[in-house]
Amino acid sequence: MSIDLKQDFFALFGLPRRFELDEAALARAYHDLQGEVHPDRYAHLPDADKRRAMQWATRVNEGLQTLKKPLNRAIYLLQLAGIDPALETNTAMSSEFLMEQMQWREELEEARSAGDADELQHLHERLRQQGRDMLAELRCALDERHDLHAAAEIVRRLMFIDKLQDQIDDALEALED
Repeated sequence: MSIDLKQDFFALFGLPRRFELDEAALARAYHDLQGEVHPDRYAHLPDADKRRAMQWATRVNEGLQTLKKPLNRAIYLLQLAGIDPALETNTAMSSEFLMEQMQWREELEEARSAGDADELQHLHERLRQQGRDMLAELRCALDERHDLHAAAEIVRRLMFIDKLQDQIDDALEALED
């Protein structure tokens, strides 16, 4: 067994290079590959073969982690297409989304200050729905319109929502203590 460590994760798992993904096919392909490359199968071989098996297993695990999560998969697709979503440096977003961000941050701070777990939960659910809607937009931008720049902006928005949801989780956890 030999894995081409240079092939992209979609090719590695025998999946089409698309945002929409057959999760069951990914799971099956992962299971099959793990069975072939698991380092225990190579324990009796020379050290070089053991290291190669470890590289293969690591590559398979990295591929699963990248493709399994929609946001990671979208970032990976953009990178494969030569688009750097510039997640850290490009914060340009529509004024409408920036206004929503400000409103959500204010709601978070008010609920946190008031110790209002119900309001924090409500905001979390609204953001979760917003994220689901954006994932649908992202699928359309990547798979149907092939609009990589729009997809990059949606990725940046989703990252903001994920970060805000983490802050809400932290606030809820602090209320439980």
